[in-house]
Amino acid sequence: MEFSLFAHKERLTPDQSHQQLSDEFITLCKMADEAKMRAVWTGEHHGMDFTISPNPLLELVNLAHHTSHVKLGTGTVIAPFWHPIKLAGEVASADLITNGRIELGIARGAYSYEYERLMPGMDAWEAGQRMRELAPLVPKLWEGDCAHDGEFFQFPATTSAPKPLQEDGPPIWIAARDPNSHEFGVHNGFNIQVTPLWQGIEEIESLIARFNAACDTHEGKRPKIMLLHHTYVAKDADDVDRAAKELSRFYCYFGAWFQNKRPVSQGLIQALSEEEMAANTMMAPENLKRDLTIGTAQEVIDQIKRYEDLGYDEYSFWIDSGMSFERKRESLARFIDDVMPAFQ
Repeated sequence: MEFSLFAHKERLTPDQSHQQLSDEFITLCKMADEAKMRAVWTGEHHGMDFTISPNPLLELVNLAHHTSHVKLGTGTVIAPFWHPIKLAGEVASADLITNGRIELGIARGAYSYEYERLMPGMDAWEAGQRMRELAPLVPKLWEGDCAHDGEFFQFPATTSAPKPLQEDGPPIWIAARDPNSHEFGVHNGFNIQVTPLWQGIEEIESLIARFNAACDTHEGKRPKIMLLHHTYVAKDADDVDRAAKELSRFYCYFGAWFQNKRPVSQGLIQALSEEEMAANTMMAPENLKRDLTIGTAQEVIDQIKRYEDLGYDEYSFWIDSGMSFERKRESLARFIDDVMPAFQ
């Protein structure tokens, strides 16, 4: 099992400065690098202080100057917001600048809030179709002299300028959930990223079953599969309970952003009341305590061992949680010091 860190800058209140959040984000990523985690992942989002990263490639190029070896991955770029020529060229440029450390995760996106601002009228189905057309074009553009006449993109023979440093280009990962997405990714030779979000072990088992089924119908090399899961390593039982409450709050806000019904001002969504959060029984602390990877160090080890036995190649510590920077840092430190050694 390899390990990585998945992180964004989270701004929850107007008193938090973007500069401070940037400094804290870099600190957490440096911890991952120093701990010899395999990769750091950060995604693409627009107009949302809930997750701040309008272009993850900029973040990753900056992180290259603060880290020494960790791979730097987009987790993920939102495919419908990119043209394949632009994406291939910018990823290749970032790969050169970072001395060959870039990895490219691609997804269709999830928030209608973003769709209606950047691609008005587009729905999740079209976003998925755009991703399926775009992703296979990127390595062809790196190879060179790629011409295309498709539903969403048409262009004469074009070669990525520059070309990436890594031979054959940076590894490509596809965010997958349904069986068709797994099959698309695997059959194109891409690695797979999955997240069960707030769902528990049954979904984790289902996701790798879909991946394995896709591999069974693919004659090529088996790609990698990464499990992205909210993680908290607690100092004791009381700390576990506190983390479950904080993650319950995070997922209530996640749901509010996803539903796209509440007013947003200055990048911040209208605050949820305690009554509204208590009414969201799906995200109740006791459910998340059961279904997320949270617990004391030994409890987290036992959970991740189970994921390893299922066949996951990489476990990504999703640190976004609405917690204070201090609590994130302490949890990550316990993961590094007390959990990772059990897998060496």
